[in-house]
Amino acid sequence: MEQFDEKIHRAGTSSVKWDMLKTVFGSEDLLPMWVADMDFKPPQPVLDSLEKRLQQPPYGYTFVPDSTGNAVVSWLERRHSWPISRAWILYSIGVVPSISVAIRALSEPGDQVLVMTPVYTPFFQMVELNDRKLATTLLKEKNERYEINWEDFEEKLKDTALFLLCSPHNPSGRVWSKDELHKISELCLKHDVLIISDEIHSDLIYSHSKHVPAALAAGNNEKSKHIITLAAPSKTFNLAGLQASVIISASQEIREKIQAEQTKMGFFTLNTFGIAAMEAAYLEGEEWLDALMNYLEGNLSLVREAVEEIPGLSLMEPDSTYLLWLNFKETGKSDEEVNDALLKKAKLALEPGEKYGEGGQGFVRMNIACSRELVREGIKRLKLAFTD
Repeated sequence: MEQFDEKIHRAGTSSVKWDMLKTVFGSEDLLPMWVADMDFKPPQPVLDSLEKRLQQPPYGYTFVPDSTGNAVVSWLERRHSWPISRAWILYSIGVVPSISVAIRALSEPGDQVLVMTPVYTPFFQMVELNDRKLATTLLKEKNERYEINWEDFEEKLKDTALFLLCSPHNPSGRVWSKDELHKISELCLKHDVLIISDEIHSDLIYSHSKHVPAALAAGNNEKSKHIITLAAPSKTFNLAGLQASVIISASQEIREKIQAEQTKMGFFTLNTFGIAAMEAAYLEGEEWLDALMNYLEGNLSLVREAVEEIPGLSLMEPDSTYLLWLNFKETGKSDEEVNDALLKKAKLALEPGEKYGEGGQGFVRMNIACSRELVREGIKRLKLAFTD
């Protein structure tokens, strides 16, 4: 646990989380518990792999070796019981660029793309910036947990070309069950809709839950060919700045369409250091990840206890991720009032729920992937924000 208690000073390192507070929130003197990265060093084997590569200049054009693909295959089999072929893997610089390239490759301008709201903001942006029609279906709140509105979901599928699935769900941390994922798959098959499944948080699963890849839940390989899975070591091992991710599809036709679109965009290969880090993380990062999840469980417990002491505030209990979805609707305060109190009174930078689309009003998102010391400080500030 000591490795996660270490104080790491990220200010001055061009960190989005720490050095863009003025740009994003209008003030620098804030405790940043917003954007989704961690204040922890990656596993030592990853650092060692980067050091080894650093000592092997020059850093010219580098292809992704088979060993990296084998590491991805091995990880998915070990952690998620999902047997895939290395041939199913394509590479990308990140999940959001992968969403964009998949939209461009697998639909036409004007086609409808469906998302469930509230949801990760780039889902909206990638649909609209690529000249597709955005359609939304609102998740239902039931017992402080999100449920799918199946009737509305299927109705919207009738005019849809692509469905963007967030699994696990960001911002709530909801892990969809195997039965839910199977039903999603069957409905999309029925209406000839392709599924792009963003599974970037799939390794960050709490002990009471289990992630099932959407393609695995669909059934056999033939029944999963309409599902494109996006994954990366970036959230799991805090490697977002190294820009390495994977696109997985059992369909050769879909892979060829995505590759053709990547070629048009000039994409050739991954960053040299991203390749090294991804392979090391998937081969040797498991012990570190288990320790991380234990630590995050402790942070979650602290916040859960604190939230229970704040009248009107509640926590949508997460199954995954280090992102917490806090519901303040029962406080009687507006989004503007809460955001103002957080920034000006408590000096705490959280993500406003409004940015996650319909259903996000009345919530804020809190990142607890930091030391216990910072979590405790964040809790103090959270209480201050909701104290009249």
